[in-house]
Amino acid sequence: MRVALIIAALLLVAVSAATVVPVAELEPIRQYLPQAAQHLPQAALALAIVVLILVLSQPRQKMPPRTQAAEPARPAPAQPQPSNADAEIVHFMAMLQEKGRLVDFLMDDINAYSDAQVGAAARVVHAGCKGVLQEHFMIKPVRTEQEGSTVQVPAGYSADEYRLVGKIAGAAPFSGVLVHRGWKTDMVKLPQSLRGAADKLPALAPAEVEVK
Repeated sequence: MRVALIIAALLLVAVSAATVVPVAELEPIRQYLPQAAQHLPQAALALAIVVLILVLSQPRQKMPPRTQAAEPARPAPAQPQPSNADAEIVHFMAMLQEKGRLVDFLMDDINAYSDAQVGAAARVVHAGCKGVLQEHFMIKPVRTEQEGSTVQVPAGYSADEYRLVGKIAGAAPFSGVLVHRGWKTDMVKLPQSLRGAADKLPALAPAEVEVK
């Protein structure tokens, strides 16, 4: 509607300008026109001005805001399940502490003790922790030969069972001196632990309090 009024006003201005322009051929006719008709150009121009004023004074209609397309419903992200592995590791460490006092031995400052005291404590730790390992793991050496003997590393060896040191050239098999037999396990029997999302990790060892 606004554009149509502006176009109409411009047409009135054009008509009025064309009528006012003096043309020699139209001069004999102008004198026979009625008095009111002689003022038609001025009236058309005034009407055009009024129309333009009305158009410009009207507030512009705001464009309706673009409605955003509704996003497709996305499934809620799955909540990560709490890891039971952490609790099981802590539980295993607690058994090493209970049977062999491993955490006490490692966290204590042994520099304050004599070698004899450290050796006596190490025997307790060794016996207790060895019992826990034998109970929950089936541990055996990777190589059964005595350390210091010459052994052959076969082609296609497992990279997690052998660590080659020294001058290595070419491809397996390799011949070398056995520095360490290595260890592996064919069975793991750790205690199962069920842990909720809000559950904290269990203690490695409880604080002992003698009530008096």
